[in-house]
Amino acid sequence: MKPIAQIAAELPGYDPDAMGVEQVAAVLAQLVEHPVAETEEVGIFDALGRVLAEDVVSPIDVPAHDNSAMDGYAFAGAQLAPGQPLTLRVAGTVMAGHTFAGTVAADECVRIMTGAPMPPGLDTVVPHELTTPAAEPGHITVAADAVRPGSNRRRAGEDLPLGGTALARGEPLTPAALGLLASLGLARATVYRRLRVAVFSTGDEILSLGEAPRPGAVYDSNRYTLFGLLTRLGVQVIDLGAVPDDPARIAATLRSAAQQADAIITSGGVSAGDADHTRSMLHKLADVAFWRVAVQPGRPLAVGRIRPPGVDAGPGALLFGLPGNPVAVMVAFLAFVRPALLRMMGHTRAQPPLLRATTTEALRKRPGRTEYQRGIVATAPDGSLQVRSTGNQGSGVLSSMVRANGLIVLESDRGPVAAGEVVDVMVFEGSM
Repeated sequence: MKPIAQIAAELPGYDPDAMGVEQVAAVLAQLVEHPVAETEEVGIFDALGRVLAEDVVSPIDVPAHDNSAMDGYAFAGAQLAPGQPLTLRVAGTVMAGHTFAGTVAADECVRIMTGAPMPPGLDTVVPHELTTPAAEPGHITVAADAVRPGSNRRRAGEDLPLGGTALARGEPLTPAALGLLASLGLARATVYRRLRVAVFSTGDEILSLGEAPRPGAVYDSNRYTLFGLLTRLGVQVIDLGAVPDDPARIAATLRSAAQQADAIITSGGVSAGDADHTRSMLHKLADVAFWRVAVQPGRPLAVGRIRPPGVDAGPGALLFGLPGNPVAVMVAFLAFVRPALLRMMGHTRAQPPLLRATTTEALRKRPGRTEYQRGIVATAPDGSLQVRSTGNQGSGVLSSMVRANGLIVLESDRGPVAAGEVVDVMVFEGSM
């Protein structure tokens, strides 16, 4: 694989001090061309959130037989005549899970329950409420033009035919997908193994939970935020703690992370500050590129690969050096890290969907950078989406991310936004 700096340098208009969001995404797409290679077979109760490593082919027709879509009366639809009622003798009843033992004559029908197999020769179901008892006992009359031939019949294989692809490789196993597996009689699925992601924070100013406060120090929030974001993804999180600005400690932690993990995420120490030893250690140990991305918040970003000690072949662990400010960490994760990890996990749809919403207030924005502003998305009375800002957009205001339920994504060339304009929003549901 080419060095990361070379991959980036070959992009049109490359400037390491003003990387665009699309350029970062293009580099990451080359770095993560394939998911992790290892797969495993898991039981259905352990499969939620896992990603399929192979297509699931239906071993049966679903449904297995023509059946009724509702409670009513089944009969041969060829007897229907436009504008004419139809009187039929009720020959019996067929319940769900049972078949009708006899035969049904042309002037007969059967009372049928939802999901029950259609008796041979019958192709139409009329709901109970569109019939009336006929004068002759044991007969019903179907109202004129109440149904058409073939109405309310589910055909065998209508949902999934025998041999058809029920679920495709790269699809996540959602609750609905688990139900689909069960409907096929499948108790197990082949999935990619869980991704292993190591996380640690850097900086002499970082306090771990349980330590006493001291002047100039702050409690580490980034590790816990990243833990939550990664857990939502379903990866195995390897917490390596908070590491002070000590070159030897940082180097040892990076080497340990490379031995254990498929990806490594650090927070803090990737800016150009003289006291940030993380940057110098990454240069020494990894193939890494440092960028100033044209985004707000989250401008400093490092992306690289690092091999375990003594290993000279293979790509190594994917490395993300995120900024230290809490909101910047979350934005950088959602914009860049999460899509890359999803591709490593085998997802075929890694980019988060953007929805369109109308702003209820003016938003400050300057052209030349992509801005991710914290917003509160709601449903307007007409059913459309609307969004408003949480207020203070400072990159250290973590409480604003708690109040927000999405990010307002303002593209690079956009200027100030007036109330009533339409913007893109990235809704947090399912990702945070």
